Amino acid sequence: MKNNRRSFIKKSAQLGAGIGLLGMNSFFAGCNTKTVSTVTQAAATSANPWFNISLAQWSLHKSFFSNKLDHLDFAKKTKTEFGLNAIEYVNQFFKDKAKNKNYLNEMNLRASDQGVKQLLIMIDGEGGLGDPDDAKRKIAIENHYKWVEAAKHLGCHSIRVNAFGVGSAEEVGAAAIDGLGRLSSFAKDYKINVIVENHGSYSSDGKWLSGVMKSVNMSNCGTLPDFGNFCIKRENGQPWGAPCVEEYDRYLGVEELMPFAKAVSAKSFDFDENGDDTQTDFLKMLKIVKKAGFNGWVGIEYEGSGLKEDEGIKKTIDLLRKVRSLTS
Repeated sequence: MKNNRRSFIKKSAQLGAGIGLLGMNSFFAGCNTKTVSTVTQAAATSANPWFNISLAQWSLHKSFFSNKLDHLDFAKKTKTEFGLNAIEYVNQFFKDKAKNKNYLNEMNLRASDQGVKQLLIMIDGEGGLGDPDDAKRKIAIENHYKWVEAAKHLGCHSIRVNAFGVGSAEEVGAAAIDGLGRLSSFAKDYKINVIVENHGSYSSDGKWLSGVMKSVNMSNCGTLPDFGNFCIKRENGQPWGAPCVEEYDRYLGVEELMPFAKAVSAKSFDFDENGDDTQTDFLKMLKIVKKAGFNGWVGIEYEGSGLKEDEGIKKTIDLLRKVRSLTS
């Protein structure tokens, strides 16, 4: 193990060693056009599944925020408790460590020891890449540079970003085309994808976000379709927390975003007596995902309140395994 760890550290150290604003005609053209469940254990032996299952760190956000679980133990818990071998990070849980190579090396080491892949980092709190204010958008773009570098160091394929901004759909759209394009140009040299999640407001409008993707038109700029984040308007105009008053059709939204998808987020909440999610028809959703030709990682993001986090994650694993067998 020491030789493996030493070799991995060496590799990690070696690993760590624009488009302009498009016209509105282009934008509009784009818009138009430790206990693992029985089911999990059995399904884990399936050869060559059409998608693999990863765990998004947000599924355990209560445990991380309450300090019941340390960020560095995420890979171990994912493998030993849930039998999964791939993880998706959230930058909030190591916000001040993006440039700390020793800490990133330790993350690499912990993941390597468990045989766990580090797939992506979900980035929040670094500014709106769709901010119509040029100066603020420039700051947001540059704030993401360190996360591109961190993702490269960790061997991730992508960073997940937000296309937030305040203004009309056209104004935010044009700004997002510029912000995403410039960040993707930077990330291209690191072979890192910049992927946008439907994460509220305009970004939860599948037509709007797919239009932005078409206008950016870069191979390393894509989407992270989430099964549940399709609220485009909340009470009193609040971005988060307030009740949703207008929701985009989630199945249509995922269908529109799948042509650009580099990963998929299986958002789950609560389950019925058959083990199916009560808010999303996973069978219908996964048929849409498969029809698009996707065969990458589907990440679990459990956000329910009816079960403890571990149980909710296990229920989601079992549901994904069941649906995968039905769509194979």
